Amino acid sequence: MTCKQYIIIILILGALATISPFSIDMYLPGFPAIAQDLDATIAQVQLSLTAYLVGISLGQLLYGPLLDRFGRKNPLYVGLLLYIVASLACAYTESVDSLILMRFVQAIGGCVGMVAAQALVRDIFPVNKTAQAFSLLTLVIAVSPMIAPTVGGYVTAAFGWHAVFIILAAITALIMLGVYFALPEGRQPDTTMSLKPKPVLKNFISVLKQEQFLLYALAGGIATAAPFAYIAGSADVFMNIYQVSEQTYGWIFAFLAFAMIGSTQLNHVILNRFTSEQVINFTLVYQVLVGVLLVVGTYYDWFGMYTLIILLFVFLTGQGLLNPNATALSLAPFTKNTGSAAALLGSFRMAMGGLMSAAVSVLHTGTTLPMVSVMAGCAVVGMILLLLGKRTIRHRASKRAVEEDPSVLVQVSQD
Repeated sequence: MTCKQYIIIILILGALATISPFSIDMYLPGFPAIAQDLDATIAQVQLSLTAYLVGISLGQLLYGPLLDRFGRKNPLYVGLLLYIVASLACAYTESVDSLILMRFVQAIGGCVGMVAAQALVRDIFPVNKTAQAFSLLTLVIAVSPMIAPTVGGYVTAAFGWHAVFIILAAITALIMLGVYFALPEGRQPDTTMSLKPKPVLKNFISVLKQEQFLLYALAGGIATAAPFAYIAGSADVFMNIYQVSEQTYGWIFAFLAFAMIGSTQLNHVILNRFTSEQVINFTLVYQVLVGVLLVVGTYYDWFGMYTLIILLFVFLTGQGLLNPNATALSLAPFTKNTGSAAALLGSFRMAMGGLMSAAVSVLHTGTTLPMVSVMAGCAVVGMILLLLGKRTIRHRASKRAVEEDPSVLVQVSQD
């Protein structure tokens, strides 16, 4: 593989992986305009984001087996085509209910890019180059939340919110052409693989029986859902309450996205001195403290816009520390069924993200309080689940040790 081919392949894979992040973030500056044009409330428009997150959650579980059974490209073409059609339907919709439905369909199609990109990295690159390829892919994905709302803000201001979905459809059509002409086929179809529900469910159940996975998937999944509450509520908070323009909101969003990106890079340095478990414990404690400050300060109207932005930046910094460490500890016990575990983990996180964004919509009061309350609640519940889960695992481990060797009980009582 030449250097030119390598760059082209990475760019195409990166573009595939960023379809869903762009779809989540790029239309956020258009929330007020969408609500006005479709004669809907901001809370109803926020449900279109929830629908997208639910679609990603379900789609990840769907495409894993399909990409193995039918090869990489055929399911990819189907998913991307579905995304394009749904995007155009979003652009020309005349009701908020239709928008919500089409966003769900759009997510089912678009999330194939996330799953296929990771699978193709493993297929195309040799083992000694895989980590490097994943690092470049991660960097491309990480930058997208900084770019998408800023671009979306300028597009919405210049051409209206409909243009955002037309642009997303056009970009995805170009990505499809790149996949067809420049991307290798990857792994061949596995005709022996069964798509029947029973064996697929059996793998998932065996993963869920692993205590460490369950602990960090639940605690980490709920704690890392906080940014989705922020994403769902931030357009209303900054554009309706603080009256900033679409372009300014895009820059605020980019600044706060940097909090998560920067701390992700900082995590590599921190892990040289501390374990993933220690990082998670510390991060949850400080997020709970900052979250409580956000809720109390918002309730008593202590904060202006700039103070709010600073506190949100501090809170969101924790996501760059929580996410990779919770993922690593969730998947650490597996030498097989890693794919099923990763699919379950990703699906649960997106489902929690959808639930938290829905909570912001349901609790909508026209103030900042619903957004910061749900964010703080994620950190509090995550910490409680982690503490209770660890205690339960230790209790079960001690019980098993006593059953295997009753002398252990005597030794403990003597101590």
